Amino acid sequence: MVVALISASLAVAQVEEPMTALVGGTLIDGFGSHPLRNSVVLIEGEQIRAVGVVDELSIPPGTEIISTEGMTVLPGLWDMHVHLMINGHSDYAHWDKTYLPLLESVIMPASAKQLLLAGVTSARDLGAPLEASIAVRDAINRGEIPGPTMYMSGPFIQKKPYPGTEAFRWGVEGAADARAKIQRLAAAGVDLIKLIDQDQMTMDELRAVVDEAHAHGLTVAAHGHRPEEIRRGLEVGVDCFEHTGLATAPEYPEDVMALIQERTAQMNLGPLYWVPTVEVLFNYDYVRDNPEMLDDPSWQVGLPEEIVADIRGSFVHPDRLPYFQLTADRKPTLKRKFEQLQTSGVKLLIGTDSGIPMKFHSQSTWNELDIWVREMGVEPMEAIRSATYWPALVMGAADEVGTVTPGKKADIIAVRGDVLRYINLLRDVDIVIKRGVRYK
Repeated sequence: MVVALISASLAVAQVEEPMTALVGGTLIDGFGSHPLRNSVVLIEGEQIRAVGVVDELSIPPGTEIISTEGMTVLPGLWDMHVHLMINGHSDYAHWDKTYLPLLESVIMPASAKQLLLAGVTSARDLGAPLEASIAVRDAINRGEIPGPTMYMSGPFIQKKPYPGTEAFRWGVEGAADARAKIQRLAAAGVDLIKLIDQDQMTMDELRAVVDEAHAHGLTVAAHGHRPEEIRRGLEVGVDCFEHTGLATAPEYPEDVMALIQERTAQMNLGPLYWVPTVEVLFNYDYVRDNPEMLDDPSWQVGLPEEIVADIRGSFVHPDRLPYFQLTADRKPTLKRKFEQLQTSGVKLLIGTDSGIPMKFHSQSTWNELDIWVREMGVEPMEAIRSATYWPALVMGAADEVGTVTPGKKADIIAVRGDVLRYINLLRDVDIVIKRGVRYK
């Protein structure tokens, strides 16, 4: 009897995971070297078992073969700045008042699914109610709903929440309160801290936020809209700045650039990261004048008809949206500011502010990559690394994802054509595999 039980246990232990092979495509592995032609990526269960080329890498009998002939194969994309709680509606006050009870059950799951189908297999959510953020992240991780691997900040941390936003914006009153808020977030299991309007805090409050976050092993992402936000953020040691500035000034001030360069020169502190989110301003006038883009059904996936109708009705007149009235003044400053950041030594990351007015989770990430390459002059390979390799490193996930490497999780996408020549091919990803499961 004992022998039989041991034999049965051994038999169970030796059962192999199902295997899949992506065969024939051009592989961009995420490390930045030359693409691998006629590639084979062998997936066992949720992990990458081997990477090689046709006629050299043996494919075990019984393996499911997926042809990637004529395709570019690359790591699943990251979007380092999304908002699952919103989905393109132009009236935030109405949205927050109407849909707060549906965030966890409807809105955020729909947003997550749209991201995944767009080839985004990992993402940072920077601002949402705490309980809903944790619940949706964990439901995705358990395989109950489809979505990227989410890294959640929970509520914004700021000096005072805007009226009507207290459910997802937490104010701080003094250093002790700041520490208590971060301790509460850490205890709930957030993955990072989102800090905004830090130029309105006292330095004691700001330092308490960052120090407490770091004491709990949490990185801090902070707004970089205004020069004083950047100055104070650098002084207290934030890890990543978001956006390229609401101000219409033509460039960052000299003293701010000097502080950024001083920080990036301190190699012992590691890279300073920045998520510029430029496509939202660059593409506004095109979307305004070509509103057929707003009819793309991809942003409606998972949303009830009545919510789709409400979102649609909020941008009947794209040219009249208050959110974009300063865009004509801000857009001309972006190239110079982007260039300043490029030459300062910061490491730029792909992020989109996805979910803001007329910016949908199904479209934002590829548009950001396209603007980087087409307008900002970033080499396509480096743009892809800023959406794969570098984000995984920032979030402490480089041992698991970010590159197509044996032993890592199988987060892989494929798109027909050569994305190094035509980066906008990423607008329609053909294959999406996350943790070895094919979703598209």
